[in-house]
Amino acid sequence: MRSLWSWPHATTSAAALLFFSVLSQAGHAAGPEAAYLKENDVAMTKMMNAMTVDPTGDVDRDFVAMMVPHHQGAIDMAQAELRYGKNAQLRRIAQEIVVEQQQEIVAMHVALGQALPPSAPSPDQMGATPHASSVKAARRAAGAMDMQHVNSMSTHEEK
Repeated sequence: MRSLWSWPHATTSAAALLFFSVLSQAGHAAGPEAAYLKENDVAMTKMMNAMTVDPTGDVDRDFVAMMVPHHQGAIDMAQAELRYGKNAQLRRIAQEIVVEQQQEIVAMHVALGQALPPSAPSPDQMGATPHASSVKAARRAAGAMDMQHVNSMSTHEEK
């Protein structure tokens, strides 16, 4: 079967070139930077592999099948920033990325009428203890978004 997205496409993108540049420098890093680069490498590899999907004939399902791992990759990279980064502003942005990307994953599943993925523990900022509160928050937000959509449709129908 023909994959919708594969490595040959990735190697031509600027993001992939940056990815390979970071990998080539990983051998020169030490301490927390080396751990961060290794974790980021794992996240990128996992994301790229998961984004390789066989076409189903349903554009919407194919889109979600590729976007969910893309968003999860952003979550994994943001969590690595939270574990190893020191810049308070970047750490806040990373926290927002985690929440927003989880909300979008849930919203895409809801849009297709798919069952939501099970809540999974995710590491807190320091990576010390797992919790699922951010996934629960994303599910609540998706429910709220779904209700906003229903309410906006009702409002338009009444006019």
